[in-house]
Amino acid sequence: MASSDIAGRGMFITFEGGEGCGKSTQVKRFAARLEASGRKVLLTREPGGTRLSELVRSLLKDEREDPPCDRAELLLFLAARAQLVNNVVLPALEAGTWVVSDRFSDSTFAYQGYGRGLPLDVLRMANDFACAGLRPDRTVLLDADPAVTLARMRSREAATATEADRIERAGAEFHSRLRRGFLEMAAAEPDRISVVDASGTPEEVEGRIWKSLKLSP
Repeated sequence: MASSDIAGRGMFITFEGGEGCGKSTQVKRFAARLEASGRKVLLTREPGGTRLSELVRSLLKDEREDPPCDRAELLLFLAARAQLVNNVVLPALEAGTWVVSDRFSDSTFAYQGYGRGLPLDVLRMANDFACAGLRPDRTVLLDADPAVTLARMRSREAATATEADRIERAGAEFHSRLRRGFLEMAAAEPDRISVVDASGTPEEVEGRIWKSLKLSP
């Protein structure tokens, strides 16, 4: 069920991509531009967006004593998503608000499916249950070579005096599998997923995103 299938609903637009692709920057710029065009917009993120979901986010990032195994990681992400969809996304869409999310279900297939190697058919069934059948209307996939994104992450860590998290440190092969997974999904659903070159300045990437979605000013 895409949100636009029901008259009067807002649109549900998600942003996807590997680590360091500039996604979090672009999703904020996009939401601000939508608001400037007169649309009512709700910006959210995964995992997160509700109190419970933000607590799950902290569990997923906390690796000091008991990092989640691959199946537990999947179930934590899905629990956070179910809460977000039920308490935030669906009510906003039904009220006519455009919802823009920093990650959604495609990340599950890329990270836990292509990346971790969990069965895609199992992921689809579990994700459909968590989402109550909700699917994005449009998805922006920011694509960049993993070597480029790795350099971005290292630069960000140096500038902010932070360390890479558990998923960011998963290794070059893992991140290559992520990119392949995202691109395969985009090839399978070209009407929904727009692949956007994530190289260049933030302004250049923003322009490509807006053009790819063919939205009015």
